[in-house]
Amino acid sequence: MRIKPALALAGAGSLWFSALLLNGCGNSTQTAVATPSTPAPASTPKAVCGPGSRPETGMQGRTSRAEVESGRAAEGYTCNTEMVGSYLTPNQIGTVGGFKVERYTDKAGHDCAYYDTTLLFPTNLTGVEAGVNVMDMSNPTQPVLTTRLVTPAMLSPHESLVVSKERGVLAAVLGNPAFGPGVVDLYDISADCRSPVLKASLPIGTFGHESGMSPDGMTFYSASPGTPTLTAVDISNLSLPVPMVVTPIQSHGLSISNDGNRAYVAGGGGDYTGMVIVDTSQVQARKANPQMPVIGMVAWDSISIPQNAIPITIKGKPYVVEIDEYSHDDSGNIAIHGSKVGAGRIIDISDEKNPKVISDLRLEVHQPENRAAIAGDPGAQNPVQGYAGHYCNVPTRVDPTIVACSMIISGLRIFDIRDPAHPREVAYFNAPVRPRLNAAFFEASNWAMSSPSFVPERKEIWYSDGYNGFFVVRVTNDVWK
Repeated sequence: MRIKPALALAGAGSLWFSALLLNGCGNSTQTAVATPSTPAPASTPKAVCGPGSRPETGMQGRTSRAEVESGRAAEGYTCNTEMVGSYLTPNQIGTVGGFKVERYTDKAGHDCAYYDTTLLFPTNLTGVEAGVNVMDMSNPTQPVLTTRLVTPAMLSPHESLVVSKERGVLAAVLGNPAFGPGVVDLYDISADCRSPVLKASLPIGTFGHESGMSPDGMTFYSASPGTPTLTAVDISNLSLPVPMVVTPIQSHGLSISNDGNRAYVAGGGGDYTGMVIVDTSQVQARKANPQMPVIGMVAWDSISIPQNAIPITIKGKPYVVEIDEYSHDDSGNIAIHGSKVGAGRIIDISDEKNPKVISDLRLEVHQPENRAAIAGDPGAQNPVQGYAGHYCNVPTRVDPTIVACSMIISGLRIFDIRDPAHPREVAYFNAPVRPRLNAAFFEASNWAMSSPSFVPERKEIWYSDGYNGFFVVRVTNDVWK
């Protein structure tokens, strides 16, 4: 089954029907690069599970229908991980976790987490959740909800929730699966992260879906893969943000370099489908009438919908970690349980004009030869779930030893990237599958979609699951080096 433009524009009377027609994050009319004769990259080597693990019983990344029906999936699957704490929905209905988990420690030492509860607003309201949850993480075994942010962008941030750790700014732009009206919310979290202070809520983002933030917290980028409207907003005065330039790039997620002079864009379509490097130095320098020229880009044979791109250095050499979402068929069309999955990759950007993919982050469930065998698993045929990638993140941009990726039905997957040309899986956490009160819509499964955050000193990873809520997971057995 393919998602066709005519269908995506029809049937807007039902939000659930719309969710089934619009892919959960990308533009439903996007077309991937068609490469039917090119074989998929190999899957990443499996993790070796140590003491205390409850490993998968079969294919890497799989939760089969038989395991759900037998009750085995209700125990969850762990490999060199353990759950430390959680904040879960009590009623097992609706969606209660979204696309981003952010961490911030304020000037007083309070440790906080922020996560959106919205996969597709307002379907999350059936789970009695709305907005962005603010969590006091002083005791990670018992996360405490301190407040919910329900200003316009926080009610439906889609994938745009972002934090500047240097300045203590929380921001989002009102968005949806195609593009939203671009209201940007800005909060000051520097004094007490448990009680964010609203500074502005204004329609300055052009259109919304994803975002980026310069690490110094002075520039917010509003992005949309459905429209060529990548917008840089000056937020140096949080109470009076000012748009600076709108660049005609269809941008999904993007990350800004530490010096603010580059944007690493998951290109959303048109001439820029792939990973795109954009010069943002004129914006960073606050030049008059700034421009954001494209420096270089790269695509790959297995491309589906580029989701996000994160710059890192390993032993002084620059790379980007990129991940795609969902899948496509042999003709290159975005598909429900398509034969080809984009998944993740590491890109060498030593030559900015000619970036090169050097390795892939994939599971066995992503491989074309396995797609038929897993097609009947719970969630596999759901166009806004499936066996595919969604978000990755790293604990540090300088010499990260791991990358953690939310891979939807396959849960949280953790890869050792110390040798970036030869990554290997070292751990995973696939949350216990709980019964669903609205199983007629979406079957019980995992729905791990969020970009995770990290507490390196305790080897913790924080992430959210759309069906369950918020998790604190510790990596064990010394596999996080």
